[in-house]
Amino acid sequence: MLEIFLKTLPFFGLIGLGYGAAKTRFFSEEAAASITKFVFYFALSAMLLRFSANLSFSEIFDPMLAAAYLWGTAFVYGIAIGVAFFRRLDTATSAIEAQCAAIGNTGFLGVPMLAVLLGQEAVGPIILILSIDLIVFSTLLTILVTGTRGDARGARVVRTVFMGLLKNPMIVSIAIGLGISASALPVPEVINSFLETLGAAATPGALFAIGASLASKSAERIEVAAWLSFAKLVLHPACVAAAAYIFFPVDAYKASVAISAAALPVAGNVFILAQHYGVAPQRVSASILVSTVVSILTVSVVIGLVSVR
Repeated sequence: MLEIFLKTLPFFGLIGLGYGAAKTRFFSEEAAASITKFVFYFALSAMLLRFSANLSFSEIFDPMLAAAYLWGTAFVYGIAIGVAFFRRLDTATSAIEAQCAAIGNTGFLGVPMLAVLLGQEAVGPIILILSIDLIVFSTLLTILVTGTRGDARGARVVRTVFMGLLKNPMIVSIAIGLGISASALPVPEVINSFLETLGAAATPGALFAIGASLASKSAERIEVAAWLSFAKLVLHPACVAAAAYIFFPVDAYKASVAISAAALPVAGNVFILAQHYGVAPQRVSASILVSTVVSILTVSVVIGLVSVR
């Protein structure tokens, strides 16, 4: 456990470095936003494109793993919505809280960190999990939020969902990469080298960007943030573990990757969606801050437990 904790420290150290740079205003909010944009549209996209282009579809898609992760995540999503409804929150706010409870920072933190900690074989399952988060649950959030607004129309909701997916560079990169892989055409060495070089900036850039973004977050509504952080860091990996080990015959290694991904803190893109729709951005901000700080310990514990199994 201690060995895994020490291995995760450099990753969280980079997050801390980004936080310090932004908090001391050495990096302005505009500079931090530019780094995030570079990572999102260029470095991380290049990494995902190279990974998916050099993997076969069978190495990425495992129906049992997809079912286990989908079931476990949906179960936590349902619990969070149920708790929100019990507190008499509206549907849009309940959906945002459920997104905090069930969607982790797989893109910016999971892809670079888990590939190092769990090995390159983890890349395929991570891409699958990221795709489920982005396609299934981001779509569900859009439907729940826009569908409860008086001026929403079926065609408009579909168009919003489609355009959201089309504009997401991670989804586009994975799709293009899988298309290249399916064509069975070899990726030219010069292109592969270019993508590898650009993608190498994703790990330090993404982690630094996470830290810089946390500097502008506040810990308002701490009780709600504590509950959502507990749901994300404890309930989510527990439910995915139950699904992978009990209800679906998932390969032990792939199950460990899915559980580790489920243990990641609240995703930063939930805050972007909350701001876009004008739904409870403060509590999302607090949840990201609290869950990321606490995850320094909990992620190591979860990875240690699944690695021992």
